Amino acid sequence: MSDKRDYYEVLGIDKSASSGDMKNAFRRLARKYHPDRSTEADAEDKFKEIQEAYA
Repeated sequence: MSDKRDYYEVLGIDKSASSGDMKNAFRRLARKYHPDRSTEADAEDKFKEIQEAYA
């Protein structure tokens, strides 16, 4: 079994969200957790998870 979270949960959106809502959520989170901008220790892992959820 996979230990991955639900992609909608990762992006913080409902399953009925539009593609525009998904894009906005991705961009907001990508800016927050980008390794070059964030000071959090696990920012790179969160960023990769966000990228996978959006892809």
